[in-house]
Amino acid sequence: MGIVAFSFPTRTLFGAGALQELPANLLRLGIRRPLVVTDPGLARTDAFRALVAVLGESGRDRDWFAFTEVHPNPVEEDVRRPAALMREHGCDGVIAIGGGSPLDAGKAARLLAKHPGASLLRFYEEALDWTGMAPLIAIPTTAGTGSEVGRSSVITLDGTKRKAVLFHPELLAKLVILDPELTVGLPPKLTAATGADALTHCIESYTCPSFHPMCDGIALEGVRLIVEALPRAVRDGHDLDARGRMLVAAAMGAVAFQKDLGVVHSMAHPLSTLCGMHHGLANALCLVAGMKFCAARKPGLYRRVGIACGLEVQSCPDAEADRRTIGFVTDFLAGLGLNTRLGDHGVKSEQLDALVGQAIEDPCHQTNAVPVSRDDFRALYLEVI
Repeated sequence: MGIVAFSFPTRTLFGAGALQELPANLLRLGIRRPLVVTDPGLARTDAFRALVAVLGESGRDRDWFAFTEVHPNPVEEDVRRPAALMREHGCDGVIAIGGGSPLDAGKAARLLAKHPGASLLRFYEEALDWTGMAPLIAIPTTAGTGSEVGRSSVITLDGTKRKAVLFHPELLAKLVILDPELTVGLPPKLTAATGADALTHCIESYTCPSFHPMCDGIALEGVRLIVEALPRAVRDGHDLDARGRMLVAAAMGAVAFQKDLGVVHSMAHPLSTLCGMHHGLANALCLVAGMKFCAARKPGLYRRVGIACGLEVQSCPDAEADRRTIGFVTDFLAGLGLNTRLGDHGVKSEQLDALVGQAIEDPCHQTNAVPVSRDDFRALYLEVI
């Protein structure tokens, strides 16, 4: 076994009302003119109004600015425009608030603010200088992507028209604020879809064959938290305990997938790029098919996932442990209303070739528990379309 680096450095404030600690932490980080990055939907919510109240009126002693136009699946324009605002207003930090899209856009905007005129494709393909970016404070209002603690940013690039994962430790936030009060307004369907995203992160990162026992433990505890808390959060959006547990579980899923992910994410990414599907929903609709595919080729893969779900699978044969675990996940997703098919969300069979083409080129399946071929992807899409 070679040398493996373990790192969990993100400073996090957790708890109801944690947003009130923002001004003191802006001062601690030396941020006097932050740019707030979010999306149009979030900008109309109570969560954004709470942020505005904490930041106060923009004036001589507390100037702040906002970019509120990030797309649901961020494109390079969502990075260039806030970067230009940062340079125009002399912003010395970014507050990214919302779901994974504004968090990812806010991370990468700091890069182009430092390198005006550069394309993200260059940073994706070449070893360039990532240092010296303005500090980032990440405030998630969904419990799914875990982007707030990730060292990556997923952006559809101008140069390729495909999603790319920009990866560098310098993308990490200097502070994460996990305040369950900010997630109360998330509708049940989005609560379910984002929660399923977190569940997929935990399951795929645990079964990824890369060596990282710290991530394995975090992933399994994340599964346990999600199984217990997500149905409660969907039933009652004002359940702050459930909302808080889901925020923590989502962050744990993202910490865990520094191990990498697998076939389900390689299926989901093209569904967002080509079909505009919400990433969490795409993962949810592909998860069971991906688990069945892996279990058939590596029996016993999901035994410890089943234990984390509360199942009695310690002593049964490998295939039976997988069957029970996959059956539980199937029923769990159905109970959240996530048992539809891709076709129910506008995905058409004539898109199959394009989906397969992008899935086979997506890097996530390269660390899947078992190898995946182009024909495998075709069969998997056909199973869920």
